[in-house]
Amino acid sequence: MNDHGRPRSGRGRFPHNPSRHEAGRARARRPLDRPRRTALEALRDIDRGDAYANLACSRVLDEQRITGRDAAFVTELVFGTCRMAGSYDAIIEKASGRDLDELEPDLVDVLRLGAHQGLTMRVPDRAAVDTSVDLAAHVVGERACGITNAVMRRIVARPFEQWCALIAGADPARERELRTGHPRWIIDAYAELLDPDELEPALAADNAAAEPTLVVRPGLCERDELAEAGAVPTRWSPWGARRAGDPSEVEAVRTGRAGVQDEGSQLVCLALSRAPGLRGPRWLDLCAGPGGKSALLRGLADRHGAFLVANEAQPHRARLVRLALRRYDRRGHQVIVADGGEPAWDEAAFQTVLADVPCSGLGALRRRPESRWRRDPADLDELVPLQKDLLDVALGSVPSGGLVAYATCSPHRAETADVVAGVRDRVELLDAPALIPEIPGAAAATDPRFVQLWPHRHGTDAMFLALMRKR
Repeated sequence: MNDHGRPRSGRGRFPHNPSRHEAGRARARRPLDRPRRTALEALRDIDRGDAYANLACSRVLDEQRITGRDAAFVTELVFGTCRMAGSYDAIIEKASGRDLDELEPDLVDVLRLGAHQGLTMRVPDRAAVDTSVDLAAHVVGERACGITNAVMRRIVARPFEQWCALIAGADPARERELRTGHPRWIIDAYAELLDPDELEPALAADNAAAEPTLVVRPGLCERDELAEAGAVPTRWSPWGARRAGDPSEVEAVRTGRAGVQDEGSQLVCLALSRAPGLRGPRWLDLCAGPGGKSALLRGLADRHGAFLVANEAQPHRARLVRLALRRYDRRGHQVIVADGGEPAWDEAAFQTVLADVPCSGLGALRRRPESRWRRDPADLDELVPLQKDLLDVALGSVPSGGLVAYATCSPHRAETADVVAGVRDRVELLDAPALIPEIPGAAAATDPRFVQLWPHRHGTDAMFLALMRKR
């Protein structure tokens, strides 16, 4: 039985691949802990392959056929380690007296996993140390066991809060970074938009695991069917339901009559569906991949006599859009592959456009915890011009009086209010929060006509929405 007892990559000091004889001796002497070894494989994909944590975790669990309590343990190891990786890296450097670049990458990941178990999970100190030593022996070699044992013993000798205080010294901002697992630039962006007493709850909400949320495809499935499969209706979306466990266990999801989509994304579509003057005959989903919003819009399009064009620049994401729409009559929609910045359609060809633009993803840190350490402010220098270009294309795709919805999964001012500010002279802003009055606290701090959802307020991703009508 496994003893569950309940970012930077290093390189150079230890060989990346131990010799065949050394690895063989390690395997002969030490037990293989499959859940921890599986979690390490996911971290390799995330750290060195830039994989998303949710996709990497699902892949390794499927490959190893791990289910039940072991699967839950692996998931917490992967997501928790990714979530606090920056804090654990600082602790590892302090405990080892070495820069991470002096350590072999696999050893760094082993120590991160061990730190998460010993400092945050309810794994006994001895189990956290011993299993980390065994894991280092398997993936790095016996020569790594000594340093792993020494560093892990130092790590578990102090509680997490003491480590944060020790490393931060007299810098309270640094202590908050370490304690909450958020880079300072993200904390500062949140602080600009929230009341002071909301900042800590907002950061804590990013570190709480998000329960899977399902969504029916309008016209193909009713929410009662999801309830029969053990799902609980979402608070506000008429199409959503929450259900723990593997979504593919639900027959409606397997057959494409329902999907997986955060309630925040569903509420963007709900507000758009209630916009005054919403009409056909042609709607455009400008950045459609992976297809969740396209599927909702496709179901709504039938009610409004509209034809939906779902555009996606990347072919592999366009395939996901087609998969999401596969149960709908193809005569009511078309999926095209085109660069959204260079439209493959005539000007003013649509009456309604949804521009859910590529963004930093800071609104989905619950589900993609690794994003906080991958992104930095310099990324906005590339993303914001793209977002402005796409909003400009969206406005050019509708005639005067046409409706445009600009959405991002980010609360950052630069990606939200500042982008919309560039087109204020060309549009009439609609009161988007008034279209979803049942949702409290949905108005953005930057402009009360914008919707800004928050995990700590609404239990959703931090989706932003601006609705505008072209002058």
